[in-house]
Amino acid sequence: MNAFPSVAVIDIGSNSIKILVAQRTSSGTLTAQLIKTLDARISAGISKAEPRLSEEGMARGLGAVKELLVDAAAFTPVKTILVATSAVRDATNGADFRQRIFATTGYGVRLLSGDEEANLIGRGLTCDPTLKGLRDFYLFDLGGGSLECLAFRGRVINQALSLQLGCVRLTERCVSDATKAFTDEARLRVSELAREHLAKGGFAFDLPADSVAVGTGGTLTTARAILAARDGKTLEGISSTITVAQLRELLTLIGSVDLETRRRIPGVPAGRADVMPAALATFLALAEFGGISAFTNSLYNLRWGVADEALAGSE
Repeated sequence: MNAFPSVAVIDIGSNSIKILVAQRTSSGTLTAQLIKTLDARISAGISKAEPRLSEEGMARGLGAVKELLVDAAAFTPVKTILVATSAVRDATNGADFRQRIFATTGYGVRLLSGDEEANLIGRGLTCDPTLKGLRDFYLFDLGGGSLECLAFRGRVINQALSLQLGCVRLTERCVSDATKAFTDEARLRVSELAREHLAKGGFAFDLPADSVAVGTGGTLTTARAILAARDGKTLEGISSTITVAQLRELLTLIGSVDLETRRRIPGVPAGRADVMPAALATFLALAEFGGISAFTNSLYNLRWGVADEALAGSE
């Protein structure tokens, strides 16, 4: 057996399906052998009273899972783990989709509760070597179906809250026509819903005033990519800190144009362009509610947490 075994984690998310193949190094840290994301948007219709995954969405999702399993096989992982989050968790036919995946691939899908998802995202973040000095901090992970909110004291989670504020969900609820410019009415509605859910959930912004707010997920990574492209740099070549002022600027940039124009903005993925305005508006509402002036973007997320947990079990 390889002295440093690898594990593969496939995250079946609302907007995209992603893989991480990772292994533990001799120093005990995790390192990635493969990172890949496929747009699938299985969550179309997630905002309905009785959300269901469409046949088209399930077909896209199954195709993405099959492709990523082929990619993973090249690394001969000791474990291959499939997890599903908000879209599958909330859909009335989520169990059917999971059964289709099992019947086609032979792999079961671990359905994460909101608490499990939040805690594994938190575990993943603590694998980020650039954040190892943080002790007290917030973590916000915005997906297509949900927003995970966590607070760490001494690098231990002391608050974890999962809210139905995902960018696909809010786009469906608040945007009348996603092919057109993002209206002031839509932005106000997103902000109102975000504040309502945060207040009802009781998430306390009570860490020390100088605590860092960390953001993971596609929204802040895309925001960082847009800023990098504008300056002719790579994602890794610019600061991981994104200010609220920059988020406002980006919302004006991409929200003031129609979808086709938005897709041509360097750094904006075509599959995420329709939900980016609502996603940015959610982060701005979150910042206003919590008195946050900037977010530090981390590329460590749910997959890293699942991989860390799996490798701990293997060891």
